[in-house]
Amino acid sequence: MTALDGPLTRSRGAGKALRRLLAVALAVWFALPLLPLLLWSFADRWSFPSVLPTAFGLRSLDQAVAFGALPALGRSLVLSVVVAVAATLIGALAARALTFGAVPGARLVSVLLLAPIALPPFAAVLGVNVVLLRAHVPPVVGVALVLTVMALPYTAFVMRTAYGAYDRSYEEEARLLGAGRLQVLRRVQLPMIAPALARAAFLAFLVAWSDYIVTLIVGGGEVVTLPLVVASAAAGLGNDAAVALMSLSAVAPPVLLLVGVLAFGRRRPRSSKEVSA
Repeated sequence: MTALDGPLTRSRGAGKALRRLLAVALAVWFALPLLPLLLWSFADRWSFPSVLPTAFGLRSLDQAVAFGALPALGRSLVLSVVVAVAATLIGALAARALTFGAVPGARLVSVLLLAPIALPPFAAVLGVNVVLLRAHVPPVVGVALVLTVMALPYTAFVMRTAYGAYDRSYEEEARLLGAGRLQVLRRVQLPMIAPALARAAFLAFLVAWSDYIVTLIVGGGEVVTLPLVVASAAAGLGNDAAVALMSLSAVAPPVLLLVGVLAFGRRRPRSSKEVSA
């Protein structure tokens, strides 16, 4: 037994085991509410007092398709990706300008970026909808614009935190070595802020994916996303299995995206030599 195999090594091992145990407990905690949805999704018959469904089948799939779940799922995905890209790009540019640039009225700009969080969503959307209607903005464009504005506080906050820890000396070193602006952006800046960009895009995706009020009011019935279809089906009677299946389909993309973001965020940080190479 060496000097390194003492209490310090044992405490580190215990800490690692405790972190794994907490991670498993959190995973179970979040996954447990989905179990009834999973059972309902494939339950053709589930009556009291049976603890489990008495008959399983795929009738819920036919009902979900009849409700228009597949087209709504596609619209939700496209809308969420568009909002995530736009809000992340604008939030990153605003955060970099506020962090490094001499922006006139920086505090006022920061307040404006955070304003969508403070405003009551229903009242704000009603007012914006009147402006969009008078400007003859197409409903799908109006929904994307409003959701992008609503996602900006999250993307700007994440990116400003990232730029607050950003070392610009890497960019200066790359320019001294002859790199142009695009090379600095592609080889230095983007690799260093990529995890923050992924987190910001994930938050913006969630804002658009889970939205109901903006799509309902601004969309005016022309933009039918998955949350609208789920709410419509839940308002009916005898559609429990279809509602459960559509709810699971609404949960799956954000969960998969979260797993990807976490895996991407845990990648090995690049050293200064790798960045400037």
